[in-house]
Amino acid sequence: MGQARKPFGIHLPERRPFMLQSFLIAVTAVLPFIVYLGFGAICRRVGWVSEEFLNKLNSVVFKCFFPFLMFWNIYNVDADTQIRGRFLAICVGSLALLILLLCLTVPRLVKAKDKCSVIIQAAYRSNFVLFGIPMAESVFGAEGAALAAMLVAVVVPLYNAFAVILFEYYRGGEIKALTLLKNIVTNPLILGALVGIAFLLLGIKLPVGLEKPISEFSGLTTPIALFCLGGTLHFSAMKHNQKYLTPVLVLKLLVLPLLATLISSLVGFSNVERFVFLIMSGAPVAVSSYTMAANMGGDGELAGEYVVLSTVLSIGTLFAFIFVYNMVGFIG
Repeated sequence: MGQARKPFGIHLPERRPFMLQSFLIAVTAVLPFIVYLGFGAICRRVGWVSEEFLNKLNSVVFKCFFPFLMFWNIYNVDADTQIRGRFLAICVGSLALLILLLCLTVPRLVKAKDKCSVIIQAAYRSNFVLFGIPMAESVFGAEGAALAAMLVAVVVPLYNAFAVILFEYYRGGEIKALTLLKNIVTNPLILGALVGIAFLLLGIKLPVGLEKPISEFSGLTTPIALFCLGGTLHFSAMKHNQKYLTPVLVLKLLVLPLLATLISSLVGFSNVERFVFLIMSGAPVAVSSYTMAANMGGDGELAGEYVVLSTVLSIGTLFAFIFVYNMVGFIG
């Protein structure tokens, strides 16, 4: 058989089709995020929506839509699927170790307490809810979405608990156990996940007439949430915070996902487990970290800059990781 014609008469290496496939997988996973974020930014810039409206809509998405997303992804897990306790334990252990190391090192390097709390939170707290489930579903389908939802149900309470303790400590406040517990169990994401787990374990099935609207509410969550995020991103004067921004963003978007990949390989994670752990480690800084910092004595300006820069830069870093993962056989 003769060789296929190469475009423009250029001889391309035989590896080209596989590299193109890896590129397309990475584009497919990342492109929707760019579209949603960009559309939100465009709509606000041309005046179709106001930032005040987007902030209110974002609150509605968090309180009303995210519970459906959490519930639906867990509810749809095959009843024979086992909860991967080892995977969850390693992810939680890695998160706890990271927070411990940050608490030991950051205060030695940064003296301003309002910045210490923000830096530590930015390094460990990722926007895993918004990026983890849809990206895992984009690459691994229903299995990826379900595993990401299970991990979200575990790590989100830890994110919130550590953040409350962190900010209360650095502003000299009292850490109240009952208040902390209440904040965790009333989190809309946790409530949705807990109901989903209950339905899964008890084998409860909803009527088709209820499954359809719940499924559609779940499907609306990610596009609307990213639309709101894109419309509320701001690039303010960041130059004077560059010494705090650069090292944390490098740690968050490059070093931690590389470490996650290494740990995954050493402990023998499956491909889907490795990928979900990667997104948990390398997703951008959670949007809620800005709100918490601004209301609990942290440097709100610095927290907002972490959210903006990490969200924009993570599009490129996650694309690169997905591309390489497919090249080396970690996807599929």
